[in-house]
Amino acid sequence: MGTGLEMPDYIFESSWEVCNKVGGIYTVLSTRAKTLQEALHDRIIFIGPDLDEANDLFFKEDKTLYKDWKAQTVEDGLAVRVGRWKVPGEPVAVLVDFNQYYAEKNEIYTWLWEHYQVDSLHAYGDYDEASMFSYAAAKVVESFYGFYLDKSKKVIYHGNEWMTGLGLLYINNKLPQVATLFTTHATSIGRSIAGNNKPLYDYLFAYNGDQMSWELNMQSKHSIEKQTAKYVDCFTTVSEITANECKELLDKPVDFVLPNGFENDFVPKGAQFTRKRNAARKRIFQVANALLGEELDEKNTLVVSTSGRYEFRNKGVDVYIEAMNRLLRDNRLSKNVLAFIEVPGWVGEPRQDLIDRLKAGGKYDTPLHAPMITHWLHNMSRDNVLDMLKYLDMQNRKEDKVKIIFLPCYLNGNDGVFNMTYYDLVVGNDLCIYPSYYEPWGYTPLESIAFKVPCVTSDLAGFGLWANSEIGHTGEITDGVKVIHRTDYNYSEVADKIKDTVAEYSNFTAAQVKMSRDNADKLSHKALWSNFIKYYYKAYDFALRRAEERVTK
Repeated sequence: MGTGLEMPDYIFESSWEVCNKVGGIYTVLSTRAKTLQEALHDRIIFIGPDLDEANDLFFKEDKTLYKDWKAQTVEDGLAVRVGRWKVPGEPVAVLVDFNQYYAEKNEIYTWLWEHYQVDSLHAYGDYDEASMFSYAAAKVVESFYGFYLDKSKKVIYHGNEWMTGLGLLYINNKLPQVATLFTTHATSIGRSIAGNNKPLYDYLFAYNGDQMSWELNMQSKHSIEKQTAKYVDCFTTVSEITANECKELLDKPVDFVLPNGFENDFVPKGAQFTRKRNAARKRIFQVANALLGEELDEKNTLVVSTSGRYEFRNKGVDVYIEAMNRLLRDNRLSKNVLAFIEVPGWVGEPRQDLIDRLKAGGKYDTPLHAPMITHWLHNMSRDNVLDMLKYLDMQNRKEDKVKIIFLPCYLNGNDGVFNMTYYDLVVGNDLCIYPSYYEPWGYTPLESIAFKVPCVTSDLAGFGLWANSEIGHTGEITDGVKVIHRTDYNYSEVADKIKDTVAEYSNFTAAQVKMSRDNADKLSHKALWSNFIKYYYKAYDFALRRAEERVTK
């Protein structure tokens, strides 16, 4: 605990990704949970959406927990399941069904407009779903507070992303004594500008967030995000790069930057690490050889990958493919390269012809049809990755030193082809490459170095900037993290830098590889939650003091 800082007696934290693995926010919350659980002992309560089977992998119901309050929730008209989140620390989690609130949607939005000038008129897609969940989550806090707590207790309600904004504003209005804290992990409008191929960074000072929200049909999401940032007790984000975006696009500077840490207890140690790495490499080469119809020499092949959400430009998938294409013609490359793209697409089913070959376990000298993809997609003819491979004529021919394979599904251990989890697979890599154009933090490179896999990232990622500051200069691959300078316009230069880095790494001696891997491992330890939680404690203190001021006025 920080000295002299006010600490909350209770924290309620809500997110669409509580017990619901969608993206990086799941990792932020689920790894931080252990540190907070140790500090607060069941007085940190996570609130997520009740999505039935989707939660069951991550949630364990416990009917004895808060049993007396549970009876009250029925009277309050709430449909909740109480239990524990199946992550280290096993914190309390409350899942709430929000479907009943759709019937009151218009009244809720009218209230939101009258009290906080949030424009929900242009809502579509996930805005309604997120808002109804957010409203339900706030009702859970209101019910729990009314049953167990009073003004003698210091309470924080922490919401993540615009999707929790409505609930934060509801608590601000109905329970002013509860301190509210809002973390935006990326502004909806910034992500949209970047995703729509507009230059974000050079013109950031000139963009008007409200005007851009009209242009990009994002009025409602932008409105809830902007008003939430304005009214909460403490507004935070995850990196300096996104703090700048908040100031320019939401017209509200953040109060604190809360960098994303992680727990490394899922990283195998010692002999188990070697076993896991060998198992991953064995499977990687089995699948590649069955798909490509050739026996790649494992000792003479570099395994590289990129992964994350399917945001083709934002995550740098386009520039990764471009770099691999240029690498085909780089005569400094002294090994073969097996390059994976691990981003979930609109996946149909695993390829039966590939499964048959894997089951038979023989050696093959002819490639399968379309030897660049492991699972069939619903939209084979309109997929960004496949379109770019086709445009560049990257067909994984026998003579190509660089083979690229698209693995378009969630690696949850039962995808039908690899049947390994992402963490069990990433440990087999030689390099990971994440040349993001838009990346508020960047968990994928952090996870990569935790598994002693050196990585390439960009200085448009919060993690890349953090790595540079920790290393003390622009990161090189020998430091464990190569940080490439990226701007709105230097795509070609970035592709060349990636190509050069892979070619350079292919010529490393065993001692140089070991140094790079050791440096990656050392850097990852600096990002543990034990080092980063202090920023949260300062934000909690700030929020609690603001709430006290408001209530005693």
